[in-house]
Amino acid sequence: MKDFVNIIPKPRWWSSLWSCLLVVLTAFPVIAYGHSAERGLVMLLPTGYYVVGGALAVICSFMLLSLVSTSWLRRFSDQQLPLFTLPQISTTPVSMVCFLVLTLLLIAGFAGSTDPLANPLPLVIWTLWWVGFTVLQFLIGNLWNHCNPWSGPAHLLRRFARFRSVAELPAKLGYLIAILQFSAVAWFELVDLAPEDPGRLAMATCVFWLFNFCGVLLFGERDWFARAEPFAIFFRLVGACSPVVRSPLNQHDGTKKKVQYSLTWPGQGLIALPPLPLSGILFVLLTLSVVSFDAYAKTFAWLGIIGINPLEFPGRSVVQGSNTVGLILTFAILASLFLLAVYLGWKLSQRCGWNVADQNWLGASGRLVYSIIPISIAFHMTHYLTVLLVNGQYALIALSDPLGSGRGLAASGFYPTTSFLNDLHSVSVIWVFQTVVVVAGHIIGITVAHLLALEMTQATSANLKAASVSQLFLGLLMVGYTVFGLWLLSTASVG
Repeated sequence: MKDFVNIIPKPRWWSSLWSCLLVVLTAFPVIAYGHSAERGLVMLLPTGYYVVGGALAVICSFMLLSLVSTSWLRRFSDQQLPLFTLPQISTTPVSMVCFLVLTLLLIAGFAGSTDPLANPLPLVIWTLWWVGFTVLQFLIGNLWNHCNPWSGPAHLLRRFARFRSVAELPAKLGYLIAILQFSAVAWFELVDLAPEDPGRLAMATCVFWLFNFCGVLLFGERDWFARAEPFAIFFRLVGACSPVVRSPLNQHDGTKKKVQYSLTWPGQGLIALPPLPLSGILFVLLTLSVVSFDAYAKTFAWLGIIGINPLEFPGRSVVQGSNTVGLILTFAILASLFLLAVYLGWKLSQRCGWNVADQNWLGASGRLVYSIIPISIAFHMTHYLTVLLVNGQYALIALSDPLGSGRGLAASGFYPTTSFLNDLHSVSVIWVFQTVVVVAGHIIGITVAHLLALEMTQATSANLKAASVSQLFLGLLMVGYTVFGLWLLSTASVG
């Protein structure tokens, strides 16, 4: 396994020093705050400079990558720093624990408080899981393989009831089932009248779990999680972008298997993934379009387009039809722009005389679409940041009193702070952090696209130029999306 010595000389004790430094940093307690705002306000920040600076940073990274030698770039991207080893954990026990936790949450959803900020189900599903778990998945790698609530029950049913899968998931379906399921969840979250209502959410969660549990039983975990269960696919892609990679170690002495944890560059795991078919490409683009529209649907600009006064918002029922159309259009526009960018880049590289190993532009799209994953993660982290900071505190209260009995942290006088950020400095700190995350996500995306383009070019002296030319239009799309993302963070919006 390679380490960073090839690039930046480091002594053997460097990894130990790094671990000690992390321990020291986490040993000092600090006050953590959350902030929630209606965002129907004027940002008294130099947002124009941030937007221009972010776009220039992405452009400069693209230009720099086109000048770096191919061998150095590949060697640099392959570096890994070994951290530590841990015993391999069985999937079934962890999955069963998560299934039991989900069961308790569903009971709380049906029998607990009807207040979404007091019932643990909506807070855990929409905040701790959809927001917090996604961030955790990126930081430390794929956890959903162990934490999904289907593997454990399916394993026990097969073991004690001798149940076996009875069919194979048709290959021609591709990722269609995952697309339909993710679209349904997105519509429920963004368009449905009351997605945070505990009873309504509990019923929807039961239907979603039962549908996928039947799929696992009928078609097997491998095929269903690979192409049909949307969050297994989404979290697998997020985990592949993580800077922490896990590699199984070969044990020849009969002891328990161990896993090597290493530190690498974010996005490195995406390079080795196989090309996606068209349905897989559309699924990846769907994940980005959903969070993009979620942010855009709250802006004064969108409300003005559909004829709604943002200062007198009439409620979700009035905009239900408009938001449904907007959700579909956002996905269609993003998918069209991405496929067009890849097609134009592929045609341009052909006309310039450079040979690309993958002569099918759609096949090239199946590789280059992985460069969208870092951008999707960046949008996810920035858009839901304040939700995680604020509702995460409400989740602690709700989990301490799941059935709303009047006991727990709330009864002891613990209340989350939601309005402490009233000064410009605090708002600017959060906005600068979000800006850095958006720009970094696009820079990682461009780097991944460049490395993927290098993998698709033939081993000639001109392959670096071929890689740069083939993803020129994709780079322009990413620059435009950087500007769009920063505009979403700074523009006035409601909710």
